Amino acid sequence: MKLRSKAAALLLLALAALLLALLSLRAGRAAPPAPLARPASALPRRPVPAPARLPGLGALPGAGQGPRRRSPPRLRPRAGRRGAASLKKLVRRPVESRSFQVVLPHELWIHLAVVACGNRLEETLVMLKSAVLFSHRKMQFHIFTEESLKPEFDKQLRQWPDSYTKKFEHRIYPITFSVGNPQEWKKLFKPCAAQRLFLPVILKDVDSLLYVDTDVLFLRPVDDIWKLLRQFNSTQLAAMAPEHEIPKIGWYSRFARHPFYGSAGVNSGVMLMNLTRIRSAQFKNSMIPTGLAWEDMLYPLYQKYKNAITWGDQDLLNIIFYFNPECLYVFPCQWNYRPDHCMYGSNCREAEQEGVSVLHGNRGVYHDEKQPTFKALYEAIRDFPFQDNLFQSMYYPLQLKFLETVHTLCGRIPQVFLKQIEKTMKRAYEKHVIIRVGPNQMH
Repeated sequence: MKLRSKAAALLLLALAALLLALLSLRAGRAAPPAPLARPASALPRRPVPAPARLPGLGALPGAGQGPRRRSPPRLRPRAGRRGAASLKKLVRRPVESRSFQVVLPHELWIHLAVVACGNRLEETLVMLKSAVLFSHRKMQFHIFTEESLKPEFDKQLRQWPDSYTKKFEHRIYPITFSVGNPQEWKKLFKPCAAQRLFLPVILKDVDSLLYVDTDVLFLRPVDDIWKLLRQFNSTQLAAMAPEHEIPKIGWYSRFARHPFYGSAGVNSGVMLMNLTRIRSAQFKNSMIPTGLAWEDMLYPLYQKYKNAITWGDQDLLNIIFYFNPECLYVFPCQWNYRPDHCMYGSNCREAEQEGVSVLHGNRGVYHDEKQPTFKALYEAIRDFPFQDNLFQSMYYPLQLKFLETVHTLCGRIPQVFLKQIEKTMKRAYEKHVIIRVGPNQMH
C-alpha cells in the first residue's frame, strides 16, 4: 500500500512539473522571460528588456570600463514570430525587384552609350529594350544622335510602361567632334560612327561606360558584362572581343594595311571603357617618341593612317592598342557574337558552352534573309509586348521560329542563342516565387 501511495505521489509530482513547464512556456510567448537565477552572493540586477536595435558600443552602459556582464539568454520563439511577420510583409510588398528597394547613388548606375544616325532609330530602340528587359540595376542611357531624331527618341522612350522606365534615365546629345574636321569624322566608315572615339572627352563626369553599336542585342543582364570592369588590372582601361577566333581566316590577318591588335584584331561593336583611366593616360604612338593624351592623339593618328584604314574608327582603335597592348582587356566572343562565329562553322567555344550573352547583328542580318536566326531574335525582342510573359510571348515563339532555320549555317546550333535567355527567365521566375510570392505560398 505504501508503494502504491509513493508511486501515486511521484506521478502527481511529475504531472505538476509538466503543467508548470507548459504554463511557463505559454507565459514566455506573451512576455519576455525573467533573467536566470543568480547565486546569493551576486548583486541583484534588473532584467534588461530586448532592444529593438542594438546601440553602438559607446552607448552601452559601462563601455570602456572593463568587461561587461553577459545579458541573460532569451527564448527564441517570440523573436522568430516577429521575424516571420516581417518576412511576410517583405514578401507581399508589391515591388518589381529587390535591387530597387534601395536608391542607388548615380556612381553605381550602369552607363550605356550608343551612337545613332540615319535610319538607325528602330535598331537603337530595340537594343535599349533588350537592355531593360533583362537587367536589374538602374541604367543611364547616353544617346548620341542627329537633331532630327531627338524628338522621336524622347517620344518613344517615354511611352514605355512605368515598370520599365523607372529602371533607367536617358540623355540625348548632339553629334560633336572636339578636334579635327567634323565633316571628315562624320564620313569615316558609317554615319557618325567615329563619335565613339570622343566619348571620354564628352562624358567628363562618367567614370566607366559600356558602348555598343545600334545592331547589338542583350540576351542576359547588362549587369553581367559590367562586372568585367572588376577584372581589369592596373594598366587596362578598355575591353573588347577579338575580331575573329581563327586568325588565318580573319580579315585583319589577311587584308589589313595598318598595325592591329594581337593576331586577329579586335571588334569595337561592344566596348567597355574606364573613362577616368583613358583621360589620364599617355598613349605610345608611331608619331612622336613621347606619349600623347587620348584627345591629342586622335586627329594626328587619323591623318597618318586615313588612306590605309577600311573599317574607320575600329581600325584606329586597333592601331592604338597595337602600340599599347597592356591597356586592353580581351573578353570572350560570347560578349560580341556575330555571324562570323557561325557562318563558317561554329567557332566561338564560349558561346557553345555558356550561350550567347551579347548578339551583334552586323552585316545587316536583322533586315535580310541571309541569317534568319539573327533576324528571328531581333524581331522577337522588337515585337515583345512589355507586360507579357517572357516564356509565352518570346521564348516559346522563338523555339518555333528556330525550327524553320535549322537548315541554315547559324540555325544548326539554336541552343547557343537560347541558353542565356533560359537562364535569365529561370532567375526571374525564382526571384518572383521566393521574393514576391514566398516558398510557403506555392501550390
